[in-house]
Amino acid sequence: MIVPAPCLLWWTALGLVPLLAGAGVPWSGQGIAAALVGLWALMVFFDGARGWPLLDDLEATVPPILRWVKGRPAELPIVLTYSAPASREIRLGVAWPAEFRSAEERRKIPLPVGVKAAVAWSVTPLKRGRFPMGPLVVETDSPWKFWLIRRHLELASEVRVHPDLQTGLRAQAQFFAQGVHGGFLQRQVGKGREFDKLRDYIAGDGSDEIHWKATAKRQLPVTKVFQLERTQEVYVILDAARLSGRPVSDSARTEPLLEHALQAALLLAAAAERQGDLYGLATFSDRVHGFLRARNGGAHFQAARELLVGLHSRLVSPDFEELGAYLRLRLRRRALLLFLTNLEDPVAAEGFLRGVDLLRRQHLCVVVQPQSVDIEPAFAHGQAGRIRRPEDLVGVLAGHLQWQSGRQLELTLRRRQVSFVQAPPEQLGNALVTRYLNVKRRQLL
Repeated sequence: MIVPAPCLLWWTALGLVPLLAGAGVPWSGQGIAAALVGLWALMVFFDGARGWPLLDDLEATVPPILRWVKGRPAELPIVLTYSAPASREIRLGVAWPAEFRSAEERRKIPLPVGVKAAVAWSVTPLKRGRFPMGPLVVETDSPWKFWLIRRHLELASEVRVHPDLQTGLRAQAQFFAQGVHGGFLQRQVGKGREFDKLRDYIAGDGSDEIHWKATAKRQLPVTKVFQLERTQEVYVILDAARLSGRPVSDSARTEPLLEHALQAALLLAAAAERQGDLYGLATFSDRVHGFLRARNGGAHFQAARELLVGLHSRLVSPDFEELGAYLRLRLRRRALLLFLTNLEDPVAAEGFLRGVDLLRRQHLCVVVQPQSVDIEPAFAHGQAGRIRRPEDLVGVLAGHLQWQSGRQLELTLRRRQVSFVQAPPEQLGNALVTRYLNVKRRQLL
């Protein structure tokens, strides 16, 4: 691509226009003016022909996959290779996606011959997800600076922007520093469920602890010894249906509920990794989108991040029955299932009750739901001060009805032995980790 340079425009305005005006008027120097115009056009054309192939030998390479963190500054490493016979100065610009912000629009660098030039471009991603990198725009001057030679170099790279966990980790540092097996002693409730060994019967052992086959073989009572389970399976099940895309507040800069749920899921994964448990993930809306079997380790945590990086809310209703059947076929071992979903819709709540019936007899199920600020009982402290106009009364009553509906749903789930936890969106990670550590401490699995 070739475009006129400011130098060409100025010379055209100051020199070519008067010559063209003189060439159209009969006078003694008319032939000289016409010759000068033709010479000027020939020079401009010759300069453009010489400058056209200047950037043909330029190549740009970037890593095929870039992993950045939302809201934190990052760098785009670009390696330029120039194999032309002479060095040159170029100007660079990157066509960033709309979700990225960079304080530097373009940069001027010298381009030596046969040497790879490394360029690190600072940028801040503002949104989570997968983004294809836009082209690199390269510009240089023609030999006589009449033209700007431009070329678009495609950057074959994908940027994967992950949630920022630093804030959540700082807020929950006490869980990761102390945990269940940290510096403070905590009493473990129960005797454990994992078989350890056999021993001779001791007076006081319960009949349910006797190993009857070994007793019949040895003709003496033999007792089973159990130990506390150290490795348990924990699954976070993320709802990406239509209610997950609802913003937390009416502010234009607020994030949807799904972003807080994603951050909470990764924080729980970090806590389970610290406790030595196996953690897995499942994402769904009207169907199951992704499933990651419970494991641990650094590679597994990276796989969990990759599964969640491209998850976005969909304008569909959640299908809990299909989710329940899917998990029933794949989860053989008893596990803790933490559902991050929103059951304010009565239809969705009924579907969840049908779906959880397929899982609750084998697994321990917990529902963690984001709690809205306006959903609270009408007689709560401070509600009277909110009523200043008749319209405020309508809002308070609506919040009370939603609170009452949530209370009834909690009682219904409790009868099915399913726990129900509500927390503000910013405290979802705290609620998940707290519930998980309580289950582990009490040996409910």
